[in-house]
Amino acid sequence: MSCLYTDKFTKETCKAMVGVGLRHQHYKEALLGTSSIDFVELHAENFFAEGGIIPELLNDIAQQYPISLHSTSMGLGSAIGINREYLLRLKRLSQQIHPILISDHACFTWSHLNGKSVHAGDLLPLEFTQASLKVMADNIDQVQQLLGRQILVENLSAYITFPHSQMSETEFLSQLVHLTGCGLLLDLNNLLVNAHNFSEHPALTNAEDWIDQIPINAVGEIHLAGYTSIKQGELIIDDHSQPVSDECWALYQSTLQLTGPVTTLIEWDNDLPSWHALLAQAEYAKSIMQNITLPKEEFAHAI
Repeated sequence: MSCLYTDKFTKETCKAMVGVGLRHQHYKEALLGTSSIDFVELHAENFFAEGGIIPELLNDIAQQYPISLHSTSMGLGSAIGINREYLLRLKRLSQQIHPILISDHACFTWSHLNGKSVHAGDLLPLEFTQASLKVMADNIDQVQQLLGRQILVENLSAYITFPHSQMSETEFLSQLVHLTGCGLLLDLNNLLVNAHNFSEHPALTNAEDWIDQIPINAVGEIHLAGYTSIKQGELIIDDHSQPVSDECWALYQSTLQLTGPVTTLIEWDNDLPSWHALLAQAEYAKSIMQNITLPKEEFAHAI
């Protein structure tokens, strides 16, 4: 599995963790140490600085909570490879705080422009081809070798599809798991956004069918989020600006019936609510996880 297990965090306790994405507006309240959340997620790039207040802040957070590092700039699917300096910074950060999880997305971000390596500033979707698979598998191998541990790869919310793809997204991710030993970060909101934008079938049904096609035992974390409502026919943007939707909660419950307890994160990045409201979302996720029921033999297989 993907959690970094220690005497404090065993396989079972790590699986049952529920946390929130910690953004700067909530630093003060989070550091008061009165919340019941199990861990916080930090965007790795925000903590690469080695001077000023950042190292002290990071140390304070690490003393209060287990930390999951979520990268948004690694560019695992980039054909030119991953920026070496980026990886070294990520390694130093990992060695400093010993995160329970490290993750990034199934996307590309790095390319060449006028002879220079440039970053796109966004998570760009991949063609699901054998060539893309080899590039991403090689990059994941490099990252895992450098970090000395498994990483999780997140399914992307994408706003275009490619006609030349040779396999489905689920086949692509399943092959990545097989080739590299990486885990999967299952973002349920991303599945629903893509289903609403591109599928003619009900989004919830489409997402459940998608989950049935991935290696369930590779799922090391689940992300839950919400998005801004739109008018009929408009494109949904995965903006993480709303509470987790009812549809996403339903998908979470059905997913846990397959996986058993899985480390779960509430993502909320824009139009942030109060710290109390964010924690309430985490508490609701924990209540769902604690109340899932599986036949004994299925639950044993899931864990």
